[in-house]
Amino acid sequence: MHMQLLHNDRVVIYDRTDFGRSNLSLPDGRCRHDPHEVVIKDDCTAHSVEYDFISNTFRPLVVLTDVWCSSGAVFPDGRLVQTGGFNDGDRAVRVFQPCSGCDWEEIDDGLAQRRWYATNHILPDGRQIIIGGRQQFNYEFYPKTASSSQAYYLRFLEETNDRGVENNLYPFVFLNVDGNLFIFANNRAILFDYTKRVVVRTYPEIPGGDPRNYPSTGSAVLLPLRNLQSRAIEAEVLVCGGAPRGSFNRAKLNNFVGALNTCGRIRITDPNPKWVMETMPQARVMGDMLLLPNGDVLLINGGSAGTAGWEYGRNPVSHLSFIILTKQAGHGSMTKPLIQSPACTIPLQFCFAIVEF
Repeated sequence: MHMQLLHNDRVVIYDRTDFGRSNLSLPDGRCRHDPHEVVIKDDCTAHSVEYDFISNTFRPLVVLTDVWCSSGAVFPDGRLVQTGGFNDGDRAVRVFQPCSGCDWEEIDDGLAQRRWYATNHILPDGRQIIIGGRQQFNYEFYPKTASSSQAYYLRFLEETNDRGVENNLYPFVFLNVDGNLFIFANNRAILFDYTKRVVVRTYPEIPGGDPRNYPSTGSAVLLPLRNLQSRAIEAEVLVCGGAPRGSFNRAKLNNFVGALNTCGRIRITDPNPKWVMETMPQARVMGDMLLLPNGDVLLINGGSAGTAGWEYGRNPVSHLSFIILTKQAGHGSMTKPLIQSPACTIPLQFCFAIVEF
């Protein structure tokens, strides 16, 4: 399930279409006919809604192709662009305009390659870059232009692919202060100049060497930038949780290995960047991290054993974790983060999501 808060204070929610009918009918007797659908070819129920949390009302929306494990981002003008998915949705581009009565608009074959479990990131020029996906060791841009209509090979994605498991899907992508992209997949990262299509830096492997990306799914966030008035702005990435190497294949045999309980942070702007490791109060796979307005990081959801996908997650985490970043007195640099768990006993696991309002 995906959720996105838009600038009009509405939340768009959408989910896969190949899991049967939902409990919400489409209006005016409208139905979706898809001869390629694997479950129900004629479906008169909604698999997307727009939620108005102020009035606590919702309205059904229409997605024509399967959005299962797709990806997306918001354009500067507020439009939600959502790409790829499963089956006949793997090359689709879906655009939602935040306006009264608007609905999804779909562009068949809007992508150069099939995208399933890819990552989208907004670029300074307003375009989106779409990176990776199952058996896709490449990236592309949207919208297309005459000079950027194709997909471009990225060796890093092939190098981080664990055969038969992958462990490099939904890569973590952040825009660095120098305009290049920090891309983390599996257990290592690069700094990538997408304008020249070259890797400008290779970062050290995260200590321990265990994978942090789908299906050994951890989570990541770009921490608040520091030294904003200096010529040398500092950028730091935090990666938490995941699953030990081999967990996915063991889960297939009903052996659910305990998740990782470590976080790694790295200053991606340092001349000689190194990972600094911390320990969480509880191991976590499939967690979500959200940067809060005060600079704290909220870590929520997930399980403490198994992996993501195919119902291989086990032991839902029964409390929240807050990662509190404190500063040294009188200094601008961060000290070791304080990781704590407030009292909360609601188990949250796949497929849950969080949206910041």
